[in-house]
Amino acid sequence: MGKVRTLLIKKVSKELINKYPDVFSTDFDENKKLLDKYLEADSKHLRNRISGYIVNLVKIKSREQA
Repeated sequence: MGKVRTLLIKKVSKELINKYPDVFSTDFDENKKLLDKYLEADSKHLRNRISGYIVNLVKIKSREQA
C-alpha cells in the first residue's frame, strides 16, 4: 500500500510544480527551504508533507522523461 495524502497536499504540490517547473528537485531538505520562500505553510508538518510529495512528483517526472 502507498502513502495516504490529502487532496490539499496533492493540489498545492501540483500547483507549485506547474508554476515553478525548474525550481524543485529530489532533495527533500532543499525543497523545504524553497517552500518557505514560495509558500506560506501553516505548520512544519504541512510543509514537510508537501515537500515530500513534491520529491515524489519530481522523481516520477524524471522517470517519464528518461
